Amino acid sequence: MSKIVRFHATGGPEVLTLDDVEVGEPGQGEIRVRTRALGVNRADAVLRNNHLVELPSGIGWEASGEVDAIGPDVEGFTVGDAVSMVPCFTPIDYPIHGELAIAPATAVVKHPDTLSWEQAAALWGQYLTAYGALIETADLKAGDTVLIPAASSSVGLAAIQIARSVGARPVALTRSSAKRRRLLDEGAEAVVVTDEEDVVTRVNELTDGHGARVVFDPVGGPALAGLIGAAAPGGTVIVYGALSSEATAVPVMGLIGKSLTIRGYKVFELTTDVERRKAAVDWVLDGLARKTLRPVIDTVFPLEDIVGAHRRLESGSQVGKIVVTVPR
Repeated sequence: MSKIVRFHATGGPEVLTLDDVEVGEPGQGEIRVRTRALGVNRADAVLRNNHLVELPSGIGWEASGEVDAIGPDVEGFTVGDAVSMVPCFTPIDYPIHGELAIAPATAVVKHPDTLSWEQAAALWGQYLTAYGALIETADLKAGDTVLIPAASSSVGLAAIQIARSVGARPVALTRSSAKRRRLLDEGAEAVVVTDEEDVVTRVNELTDGHGARVVFDPVGGPALAGLIGAAAPGGTVIVYGALSSEATAVPVMGLIGKSLTIRGYKVFELTTDVERRKAAVDWVLDGLARKTLRPVIDTVFPLEDIVGAHRRLESGSQVGKIVVTVPR
């Protein structure tokens, strides 16, 4: 029997439990991993609140650990390999937050031995999301300015690092000045405090009136209009989340007048495509080797305090990834 994170009712962090569950043998094309660390994502909270999910449900998109067993028709892995999981599945099919996890072999990657278990669990969701949007979709280049709302999130910090790695100018957006110094320390060229500064005015000052060629937004809602106003003519606005619960109004004349492209993006369009996933994973591994990419950990919780980890996630006060460690 293994301790597995599950929820028997939808709701806040308090619905999470550690259940004793018998985890079977991996099937065809699957690998069983004895986890060492778990990455906590906003998507976990969305799943936990999904009233349509069949209960009880497991949870989790990211984890690191050691290969424990290998199913039929799986090549390239041996028991004991240090691995981490690329989010290309759903926790409904493969709930990986727990002491033992079965995952499709296509989701399992051997990560560099220079990474800690915690760093490896804080790797793929954030970097592949930012890579797919900024590099693959927007073709971010040296000299481009990119606006990054919710910049203190793990994806936001990954976007800052990726922008820096190609010579682009990352401008971080945050609601209060409390995180300004930290975001500058993490590589942002400038920080716009949206509760204190007008986004369009400040971005125009930073770009000599040209605006930002790329906007990378996980929020939506009323603030999207300001981001469109701060975008450069011919620019690309990528929306990859809907953190705002308010309606999103698009200023059509601004969109037309600037000939902007608005693009919805989700990481699964990248991670479920074999060729695109391999190219992205190789790009991230290269960035790790060159030390242009470095996972940022906010807080580490023990598995027994999985509720605390989710409470930290929902507080919005974190800078970087929240990670849960699993005892051996």
